[in-house]
Amino acid sequence: MPSSRAARKLAAAAVYGGGGLTVAGTALLGLLRTEAVLARRTIGDPLPDPVPNASGWYGRGRPGPALKLALLGDSSAAGYGVDRVEDTPGALLASGVVDQADRRAYLGTFCVVGAVSADLAAQIDRALLIEPDVAVILIGANDVTHVVRPSESVRHLAEGVRRLREAGVAVVVGTCPDLGTISPIAPPLRQVARTWSRRLAAAQTMAVIAEGGRTVSLGSILGPVFAAERADLFGPDRFHPSAKGYRALVRILLPSVLAALDLAPDQETVPDRRRGEGILPIGRAAVRAVAQEGTELDGTELAGQRHGVRGRWVELRQRRRQPQSTPEAPRATESG
Repeated sequence: MPSSRAARKLAAAAVYGGGGLTVAGTALLGLLRTEAVLARRTIGDPLPDPVPNASGWYGRGRPGPALKLALLGDSSAAGYGVDRVEDTPGALLASGVVDQADRRAYLGTFCVVGAVSADLAAQIDRALLIEPDVAVILIGANDVTHVVRPSESVRHLAEGVRRLREAGVAVVVGTCPDLGTISPIAPPLRQVARTWSRRLAAAQTMAVIAEGGRTVSLGSILGPVFAAERADLFGPDRFHPSAKGYRALVRILLPSVLAALDLAPDQETVPDRRRGEGILPIGRAAVRAVAQEGTELDGTELAGQRHGVRGRWVELRQRRRQPQSTPEAPRATESG
């Protein structure tokens, strides 16, 4: 079975079993759609002010050659809700790469507030024009709140990762966060959203790795611990992160982005078993990743083989978080 087809079947099985909706059936699906609409009304319409644009050059005075980064996805990638460009995930990520790599960097942001996985194709069209070294994708939460079939969501993501990899672009995907305790989402959608988002994250993981990308689990970035213990990480709509929340998100993503650029610290060359790292079959690793935020998975080989009897081999990593860099605002020109 082709890997992309296997990924689509996994995503379909995540919520639909035997041709039916495993969570209850057609009647419940209608209720979920209604409650999803109510949740979006509670969250509210997008803010009238545009999200600060983080596209541009970072690291003035740093040596070259410059690195090129592309950021794709939805509002969590764009930095919806913050007022300063320095607080957006794009600026935080680019500043972190510049600081750790000691090189200039250009960031292109192609993410769109409200985007679902089906919108990635248009974003990738634009991103490929800058010939990025790495593309970072954050997508999936809106697929859950819009009750998009997982099979459809994963198909679009897999196709996008395939296009980027064929163009020689390294890909890091932050998988769908746990949406189970987001305040605007009411029961029973809240309980279903938790299961749905976790299974979508696992399906995204398998599809992305099958196409040559790597994944990072965002897990409880919007989940129960985040909601119950770190309310200050949410913005006013109780759904999107605050500036502090975006910093926490980027701290999770940055080590894997550096690894994708071959800039990981020397001590992280091989997995550290003391940190729970190692090589596992993809299905087992995907389940572990969903349960632990910051878990990175990447395809690998074992005894010269990419696949074992339980599927593809993957390397599970818990990369060390880097010190928070002081974010900078982008410049319009490389020398500006």
